[in-house]
Amino acid sequence: MIPDVRDSLPPPSLMPDRIYTLPELRYPEHLNVGEALLDANADGDHGGRVAIQAGERHLSYAELAKQVNRLCHGLRSAGLDTGDRVLLRMPNVPEFIVTWLACQKLGIVTVGTMPMLRARELAYIAEDAGTKTAVVWGDLRDELERARAQAPVLERLIVVGKASDTDTTLASLMIGRPEKFGAVTTGRDDLAMIAYTSGSTGVPKGCVHFHRDILASADAYARSVLAPSPEDRFGGHPTLAFTFGTGGLLVFPFRFGATTVLSGGFTPESMLETFARQRVTICFCAPTSYRLMLDVPEMRKRFDLGALRLGVSAAEPLPAATFKHWREATGIELLDGIGSTEMFHIFISSQRGRVRPGATGVPVRGYDCRVVDESGRELPPGEAGLIAIKGPTGCKYWRKPDRQAEYVRWNGWNVTGDVYTMDVDGCFTYQCRSDDMIVSGGYKIPGPEVEHVLEEHAAVAECAVVAAPDRTRGFIVKAYVVLKSGQQASESLVTQLQDHVKHELAPYKYPRAIEFLSKLPRTETGKIQRYILRQSDVVPYDPKGQE
Repeated sequence: MIPDVRDSLPPPSLMPDRIYTLPELRYPEHLNVGEALLDANADGDHGGRVAIQAGERHLSYAELAKQVNRLCHGLRSAGLDTGDRVLLRMPNVPEFIVTWLACQKLGIVTVGTMPMLRARELAYIAEDAGTKTAVVWGDLRDELERARAQAPVLERLIVVGKASDTDTTLASLMIGRPEKFGAVTTGRDDLAMIAYTSGSTGVPKGCVHFHRDILASADAYARSVLAPSPEDRFGGHPTLAFTFGTGGLLVFPFRFGATTVLSGGFTPESMLETFARQRVTICFCAPTSYRLMLDVPEMRKRFDLGALRLGVSAAEPLPAATFKHWREATGIELLDGIGSTEMFHIFISSQRGRVRPGATGVPVRGYDCRVVDESGRELPPGEAGLIAIKGPTGCKYWRKPDRQAEYVRWNGWNVTGDVYTMDVDGCFTYQCRSDDMIVSGGYKIPGPEVEHVLEEHAAVAECAVVAAPDRTRGFIVKAYVVLKSGQQASESLVTQLQDHVKHELAPYKYPRAIEFLSKLPRTETGKIQRYILRQSDVVPYDPKGQE
């Protein structure tokens, strides 16, 4: 059953208390984010400026607007209408942006999915969001076809790139269509997108963002922290389906008439080459990526990063050493920040010229952030507690009222589950997660989700998954496995278990370390004592140690 849009939102009593303290955040009642990001740039003298650079391919704002408008007519002729949800499954290619903007102008709700998701994950998202239609990159089609067997709601695929003669393609929907299309009238608090988290319980949660939420992130965070101009060129590796990438590589550059530089899969050398060749001025990467780029031999000699003026780091805490080494190598400051899918983007950030290495930073203009205890009482400087946030964006879970009540508490405060301290100057420093979420290489990986898949394997009796320290990634997924009677620990079994997880879940979620135990440590009440498992560093698997 396709869920009704409004009935799938939290009740008013559980909505976040959104505040609009800045004049630039006071939007008109009728607002369309697609129109605001595209049409304002495509009209007039600015239309000739480059909007998208993807390798040797580029689109001006005027050219982009024509493609978007043709697709608006095509999608409407295909029967899609305001309020429908459309699943997007594409890498960072111009067609993702064209489709996203066309959906917004039509009042269609976009549901972005990361390219590495597997069939079971895609099926859950499709059923939960009620996406009857998906736009899919040809090379990413196989997993989505597998998902259709588990998600009857997914009726139609629109294929981009490699396609068969019988497919409905994105190009076919655009051929011969008019180049003008007026955005439908949408309210500022109409749904624009649903972004899915990993979910600490192993079940992804859809996070709803309204039209003004998306613009507010640009007008609060990007405007005050990055100070962008039309001369800027935004680049980086986060997928456009992830809100870190949606903001950094789509919303922020287009809000300020700048250029987004899209690149293929990440390698340290290819990212540096893109920054140098395309003269990127603002980059968005995870701390792990900055560390890997620093390890590239003769980085400073081989790559001219003279155009780069800012680096944004998020998705995991930025180590002070990485900040220091990057500044020494490039002369550029990395601005750490914490955001969440629920809040859309960054709400605490380092500030240009005032970075404290090792600290996250101060609240973004327009946000109120506090450190509180479990009752919501504000804690004094230096005392660790939960971070609570109010601002122009906030958590609105899709069809998850119970989880909404856990995230939005104490009369509208957003509680992310991150533990922080705040000093007397109002600077916030990350301490840890309050749940079992593992942050590895910039990805959030819920331990219970990996446990569930491992326990489906015929050799596994039970297991526990925790974060283990790693020099390159910060943390990796480590699994402690108890085997069923008659099963023997071996290196080949380690590989089998890892391959099993890679087949069922996105590959970045697989356990890079596996240790076999005779039993898991538990409390008297039977709960697994994960803190005991976290106390030791990663130990490479040695089958002799299991004999």
